[in-house]
Amino acid sequence: MGAFERGLAPDERLLLHRHKHWKTFIGGILLTVLASGVLGTALYFLLGSTIAGVGMWVLVILIAVAWVAVLIWFTVAPLIRWATTHFAITDRRIMFRTGVFNTSGIDIPIARINSVQFRHVFWDRLFGTGTLIIESASDEPLEFDDIPQVESVHAMLYDELNDILTGEDDER
Repeated sequence: MGAFERGLAPDERLLLHRHKHWKTFIGGILLTVLASGVLGTALYFLLGSTIAGVGMWVLVILIAVAWVAVLIWFTVAPLIRWATTHFAITDRRIMFRTGVFNTSGIDIPIARINSVQFRHVFWDRLFGTGTLIIESASDEPLEFDDIPQVESVHAMLYDELNDILTGEDDER
């Protein structure tokens, strides 16, 4: 049993647990590869130049520090954000949690949902992801971006909502 499942109420069933889609990494990985190429080229020309001694090693260390900073900022940080962002549907509620040090979350009781929509643009359709839009008693709809297989999540949530409204949930 994972940490997420331990946070459920007694007799609450976890129907779906997802992280954001992996496409959230693409931009950061491409930038890291590009920065690695640029910094590697700079290092190649630096080591082949006439600069010698302490000055050269200071520049090599600066290039290495810049590369590590790019790697952390564009690859490691998005990976940590992805791993600590959870979207879950239970038989009672929708849960969204995010954060490492400062965490935040929202729970929406399924019985309070007015409508469920999804949206995906061309790129989302290519990757099989999209935005889930949930309208509840709050002032404005809540949008959850980069949900993998958003159409099947939408259908599951609609079915669960329909079961609660028709009273079929009590028969389970």
